[in-house]
Amino acid sequence: QVQLVESGGGLVQPGGSLRLSCAGSGIIFRRCEMGWYRQVPGKQRELVATITRSSITNYDDSVKGRVTISRDNAKNTVYLQMNGLKPEDTAVYYCNARPTQADSYWGQGTQVTISS
Repeated sequence: QVQLVESGGGLVQPGGSLRLSCAGSGIIFRRCEMGWYRQVPGKQRELVATITRSSITNYDDSVKGRVTISRDNAKNTVYLQMNGLKPEDTAVYYCNARPTQADSYWGQGTQVTISS
């Protein structure tokens, strides 16, 4: 079955950095559009960044210039490098894999907390 396993979350001070990783299995990773989303309690899950099969990237305006999404198809892994972190970046971050427009898979999420 499809598994997406996120890692790399944690507690960081404002201005700090984190790199999230998401390892996929059970899918043909190189054929998937991959994405990172985040959610805080009481709010809808929102887009952070996506990367297409051909590595075209897209970012939400709130993270542009601070966040970089990348992928390593040889390792079936997508990354989210986050710099200049702010308290408002605090959320559970979820990995998403989309092999087709109709199919979508989610990881279990990793908590990111930005606090001094």
